[in-house]
Amino acid sequence: MKLPKGAIKPRPAVQQMAAYSPPTGGRVGKLRLDFNENTVGCSPRVIDALRTLITPDTLAVYPEYGEAKAAVAEYFRVRPEQFVFTNGTDEAIQVFINTYVDDGQEVLVLKPAYAMYRFYAEVAGAKIKEVAYPQPGMEFPLQDLLDAITPQTRAVLISNPNNPTGTGVSLLGIERILHRARKAAVLVDEAYYEFCGVTALTEIERVPNLFVCRTFSKVFGMAAMRLGCLFSHEANIAYLHKAQSPYSVNGMAIVAARAAVEDTGYIENYVAEVLAARELLSVGLEKLAIPYVPSSANFVLANLGKRAIEIRDALRGQAILVRDRSYEAPGCVRFTVGTREQTRRLLTALEEIWTQ
Repeated sequence: MKLPKGAIKPRPAVQQMAAYSPPTGGRVGKLRLDFNENTVGCSPRVIDALRTLITPDTLAVYPEYGEAKAAVAEYFRVRPEQFVFTNGTDEAIQVFINTYVDDGQEVLVLKPAYAMYRFYAEVAGAKIKEVAYPQPGMEFPLQDLLDAITPQTRAVLISNPNNPTGTGVSLLGIERILHRARKAAVLVDEAYYEFCGVTALTEIERVPNLFVCRTFSKVFGMAAMRLGCLFSHEANIAYLHKAQSPYSVNGMAIVAARAAVEDTGYIENYVAEVLAARELLSVGLEKLAIPYVPSSANFVLANLGKRAIEIRDALRGQAILVRDRSYEAPGCVRFTVGTREQTRRLLTALEEIWTQ
């Protein structure tokens, strides 16, 4: 849109950015297999806690994080001093970039990957260097990433497993990245950790340039709450706090987080269901002769070729939402894995459309 006369132009970095507009409208009541959310909702304990603990009085007071931090720290097996609550993983990325990256400094990301890595790096005016996943296999490009790290690299951002490919890297591979990038801040986004079991969180005390983020939007079923955690060495956390708004996480999210981490049985049962459904989806795609990338996350990236958009739209017509990723992985559509019942519904609809 053309600026009106007298308007102040934004910074050049912002002017040059492409807008990010996720298709979030009209999703209620449909089978949501597009954004990798929990497809059955949060633990009932979260709802009970919100009903019981959220009162007019508590809403009138700025949030206090102490008790919730202690409970969440115990769940993640860290000390409260080793993390900050963030307004979703998005704010974790933003605070990380704001703390460590200056205008013109080099940020290394993978492609395709979660769009917010590039988004916040661009807002900061960073020089972005991309390493591509090999197609069609989409294996984690470890050697290419290692080769791309130079003394000029200020920050490295990766997700493990990666979105949208679903492929990951071993802890040994992460240690090789950290060793090579000793002069850079390295963020490992573990949004899908529960579905793969590989974590670098155990290394934050030993490796001073390591940062790890987790989210409550996926397995915990609390995407609407916008809550995440950014972990690192205690000395780094003090600087992250300085670059973060003091009350960016709301009180309802804090109440919900404490209840969520106390219901470990809910998490374990949901993860087990998703893993079974992921196998069901993979077998179903093989029966339809649809190529896909073996996944370590709660989604599967399938190659539907020239029919990608057609099939996405046809599924939407049956109230099944899936995510087109052909703009960065040609011909590919990403299917979130829900329950086995939901997966059977997807496969039945997909077979009907695919074989027409």
